[in-house]
Amino acid sequence: MPLTAIFFPLFVLLLVAAPPADAVEQKAVIFFNRSNFQSTFVFGAASSAYQYEGAAAEGGKGPSIWDTFTHMHPEVIADRSNGDVAVDSYHRYKEDISFLKYMGMDAYRFSISWPRILPSGSLSGGVNMEGIRYYNNLINDLRANGMKPFVTLFHWDLPQELESRYQGFLSPAIVDDYRDYAEICFKEFGDRVKHWITFNEPWTFCRSGYLFGVFAPGRCSPPWAARRCSEGDSSREPYLCAHHQLLAHAAAVRLYRDKYQASQRGDIGITLISHWFVPYENSKSDADAVARALDFMFGWFMDPLSQGDYPFVMRALVGDRLPEFTAKQSEMVKGSFDFIGLNYYTTYYANSSSPTTVRGSNSDSYTYQSGQRGRIPIGLQAASNWIYIYPRGIRQLLLYVKSRYNDPIIYITENGVDEVNNASWPLDKALQDDTRIDYHRRHLSFVLEAMSKGAKVRGYFAWSLLDNFEWISGYTVRFGLVHVDYKDGLKRYPKASAHWFQELLKN
Repeated sequence: MPLTAIFFPLFVLLLVAAPPADAVEQKAVIFFNRSNFQSTFVFGAASSAYQYEGAAAEGGKGPSIWDTFTHMHPEVIADRSNGDVAVDSYHRYKEDISFLKYMGMDAYRFSISWPRILPSGSLSGGVNMEGIRYYNNLINDLRANGMKPFVTLFHWDLPQELESRYQGFLSPAIVDDYRDYAEICFKEFGDRVKHWITFNEPWTFCRSGYLFGVFAPGRCSPPWAARRCSEGDSSREPYLCAHHQLLAHAAAVRLYRDKYQASQRGDIGITLISHWFVPYENSKSDADAVARALDFMFGWFMDPLSQGDYPFVMRALVGDRLPEFTAKQSEMVKGSFDFIGLNYYTTYYANSSSPTTVRGSNSDSYTYQSGQRGRIPIGLQAASNWIYIYPRGIRQLLLYVKSRYNDPIIYITENGVDEVNNASWPLDKALQDDTRIDYHRRHLSFVLEAMSKGAKVRGYFAWSLLDNFEWISGYTVRFGLVHVDYKDGLKRYPKASAHWFQELLKN
């Protein structure tokens, strides 16, 4: 991930502001260790194929939309970089696993590259057995080191062939191709993979790629997309993209449950992103804005998954731009998860607004959303301009999901913070990431609080194991527990946060 919310309009709301009640976190040091969590609680670190693997044209892999996008539009990436090499985990996965083992992690969340399995995206183009071997080796090495693989089937690197052939997730044809791809993965890896995640953050993928156009496939908003997207397209395509991801997810879950789950004894879910939201002012209209913001970010996906249809407020405000589920589709989507993966990074203020003031689904939800109130941030700002550090938000979000959505099993599949990649820093300074230690300590303390109130949280994955290619930020920010030296052969060095996790998790 992340960069999930960089496209949220970060307006400074110039209203009369009272002192921000929750802007400053308490500074008391919080002490806990593995024994404070259930014995079955899973600790891990997360990654994704395009951000980590490299080997873009090796091993029989076909091009993805991110391969195409970064080469066609390098100006979109902060340092004009790409993931051709990334951090070379394709060749160095054994070394990367050694860092997980050192920290005492129980699991590794990684994604499978769809075009590394099916270079053309479809079965008709043939299965790449070299790609199958790579993931078999990765999975086997994780298990040999006592770690569980948590596998994401789609983390934004759609095969370019499917985008070229029928515009990818804008076409219902994607559902069958995705189900075929998922079945290959279930068949080849399911005897050892017991936790499957169908999609990572459909909210981010569909808004950033189809509304703002700054993620692959780069549709609608940027100058280069103007010729192929009208104003009407930009207001419809994110919803259509999300709709087809939900249908593809449900199709894969049904296939897994009908054909593989009983013998393989695994679980399957989906990873969703959500911020927490705080009313800008203590008013009913701003409380209502918070509810709408949550429905347009989290409920957009969680309502269909739990109830079979989109939130009522989305139906009312988006109108016929929001696709409809048939009765059969609604039945298939409803309940199509064994667990929910939840990615949390930050909290924003929300207040009501005119739809002409902001763009996209923020305008559709009639909300302003900002990390600041009266120029005062809700928490310390990280290197990425969309992350404001607000640890208690994770507790509030977990308890909201518990009460609103019938208490599902949850894995925190991403939580983390970044620092600037400062090339002038000596190595010892680059490794001293005290802010990251404090971030994870405080967020984990609030996860424990939510669990004490009954939230069924079963695991926590730090984003990210290594510094890596961070989408449009390129290599200008660092989220890793492990430092990657981009100037010296991609050598890896554990940061202070890796040593902190090692202390936290040692038996």
